[in-house]
Amino acid sequence: MAEDVTRVRRSGAARRAAGRALLGVAAVAVSVGLPVAPAAAAPAVGEQATARVTVTVPGAAAGPLAAPPVRRAPDAKGRPDQVRDEQWQIDALRATTAWRTSTGSGVIVAVIDSGVDASHPDLAGQVLPGLDLVGPEGTAEPDPVGHGTTVAGLIAGRNDDSRGVVGLAPEARILPVRVLDAKNRYDDAMVVAKGVRWAVDNGARVINLSLGGSSDSPALAAALDYAFARDVVVVACTGNVATSTSSKVWYPAREPGVLAVSGLEGDSEDLWSGAITGRQTVLTAPATGLVGARSPDGYWRVQGTSFAAPLVAATAALVRARYPQMSAGDVVNRLLATARDIGPTGRDDRFGYGLVDPVAALTADVPSVGRNPLDDRSSPGVVGFGPAPGAADAAAGGDEMGIDASRQQARWSAQPAGSHHDSTPERLWTGLAISVALLTGTALVVRRLRQWGR
Repeated sequence: MAEDVTRVRRSGAARRAAGRALLGVAAVAVSVGLPVAPAAAAPAVGEQATARVTVTVPGAAAGPLAAPPVRRAPDAKGRPDQVRDEQWQIDALRATTAWRTSTGSGVIVAVIDSGVDASHPDLAGQVLPGLDLVGPEGTAEPDPVGHGTTVAGLIAGRNDDSRGVVGLAPEARILPVRVLDAKNRYDDAMVVAKGVRWAVDNGARVINLSLGGSSDSPALAAALDYAFARDVVVVACTGNVATSTSSKVWYPAREPGVLAVSGLEGDSEDLWSGAITGRQTVLTAPATGLVGARSPDGYWRVQGTSFAAPLVAATAALVRARYPQMSAGDVVNRLLATARDIGPTGRDDRFGYGLVDPVAALTADVPSVGRNPLDDRSSPGVVGFGPAPGAADAAAGGDEMGIDASRQQARWSAQPAGSHHDSTPERLWTGLAISVALLTGTALVVRRLRQWGR
């Protein structure tokens, strides 16, 4: 979720005074960009309430509220502005120390999201030509929601001055892929799957997915396998309680091989109360109290696991720049092995391996494992980019993404959130119940006949 902290840059003593006064107002949560339906009315990926399946995005919430602005300071030489002052996560993650070793130079990070506004001052020159899978003809706004621009800024915001947002990997490049519409959602996982495939084919070495839902997607699993096979690190958020109808870790974060990132409460070792976590969680990062870039040239306060994930994606970019020959599997292993253990000793279901540590990930001596320790290496099967739950079966044969599928294998399995979907036990119990009823009825009939015969 996010709150607006500024839309325009202004100067003047009166406005500066007003800005300082407003800083004392407590931050409140609002939606990212546009309001979305409450969780009960908006099922996530694979959740079928109607024929139309919607996907909520961690970081989004219903109901816009007023928010205190944070304004830039006047253009005074050498004077940092307030937005930069509030980039506390940079200090918490010891970014300046990490930058002595790596700044992410030469690494392309795909942000598969609501789009990215390349014209934002903190992203100028950082964003490559991307792909819009929502409006192929293009839109007036490259990021109507602002969510993707915020994610991109946390990863690769410029560090060539002392103003605005700075990313954890400030010399990485962003490859934007728009899959979320103006309401910050999508209707078919095929869109995300195509985005993943396109990002891989266009040079991404790290992919950030700050989105998800509660049900699995064979189509997206196939696209993720495609990424793993081509040596790409994939990072995804675990989800937010407020925008989910299920308590389980979101998909694709729980797909084997993906770095599933949950969120911490500010600069602490406490899990954020709004974060979903579980046994698939492997890393955590700051998720609240963040100030991010907002299209076209403003800033807002944000919170959510959506904004913890890009800090891990940026760390992966730092490592890939430092060790360009290192495999994606070894990058993943290095992030896990060097995480700062918090919570119960060792890996646990709340914090995973712990808080991501960019400095340790860049400098520690970690033996090569030669594979992704999170990947169970099991194939999702021969699947295709089929329709959303409730739609017709996918056409037989190959599709434009080059993945073959039969009609049955391409079909989705939709289920309500929180339910365990397995039709085989249900059929066995139903058959047994019918058999018992028939036997009981037969016994009663025989007994009545005997009584009548007497």
